[in-house]
Amino acid sequence: IQVMEMWKRDIKPRDIMTDANFRNALACDMALGCSTNSILHLPAIANEAGVCIDLQEVNEISAKTPHLCKLAPAGNHHLEDLYFAGGIQAVMKTLADADLIDTGLMTVTGKTIAENLTCVVNKNPEVIRPLTNPYSPTGGLAVLFGNLAPDGGVVKQGAVAPEMLKHEGPARVFNSEEEATAAIKAGKIVAGDVVVIRYEGPKGGPGMREMLFPTSAIAGMGLDKDVALITDGRFSGATRGACIGHVSPEAAAGGTIGLIEEGDIIAIDIVNRSLAVKVDDAVLAQRKAAWVPLEPKIKTGYLSRYARLVTSASTGAVFEK
Repeated sequence: IQVMEMWKRDIKPRDIMTDANFRNALACDMALGCSTNSILHLPAIANEAGVCIDLQEVNEISAKTPHLCKLAPAGNHHLEDLYFAGGIQAVMKTLADADLIDTGLMTVTGKTIAENLTCVVNKNPEVIRPLTNPYSPTGGLAVLFGNLAPDGGVVKQGAVAPEMLKHEGPARVFNSEEEATAAIKAGKIVAGDVVVIRYEGPKGGPGMREMLFPTSAIAGMGLDKDVALITDGRFSGATRGACIGHVSPEAAAGGTIGLIEEGDIIAIDIVNRSLAVKVDDAVLAQRKAAWVPLEPKIKTGYLSRYARLVTSASTGAVFEK
């Protein structure tokens, strides 16, 4: 059993979960165009390993890592296709050939990444594109910053239609997933709108639910190339369109997303990593002074304690130290 071999060689989890290996993980994530949830899970795991992942660093890695795979719903290939093309190791081999990952690092096999990749080949360049023909020269995920998301908001840019990479539109504001879903199904959301769903973050949810119903409804009604959605909640890996999640600070923590009013113009610029509400700073300051947080949805038990102790999505929604 490999775990016993690692014990004999005194290879511990923190010998593997190093800063460099987390950078490798992010690079692979960018090449695969994975779920935005990665930018929750990886910082949370890194935190347990004593490693800090800064969201600006995510953009730096994305800027130099090509997007090589488009799996459903962003593309026509599926996980099974990736597996038969050589799997994650074939993606890593492609990145390693361009020195985009560090291959000298130890792994759970007891060998280095380079040793593990010695015999790996890409068996289907249509599924795992070569470096000479990527879907885009930058990674599948991006983190946006601005007055609406001072600590960041995450988007799966590889699943956004080109015409929605830059978008401005009026905010349609909802304080829960259910309110937003009802409005979308009732036909109250039209082309150009920016749906804002707040109080769904780690504290506000509490627990940061997936906004699967509203994003699916927007796509199902054929509006995913005309309507954007921003939230302090998160998304399913199956989300597509201009859906920006993890907006931080969240509404329940007094973030700007909690100050947006119906009709405010939201400016999204994924290309330049920007997310802003076009309202003067003085007006936002007035709104902040008058802001009153919503009553907690749950006031007793474990979830109440969780809401008090959990930190921002920008740090992986881990507990306060």
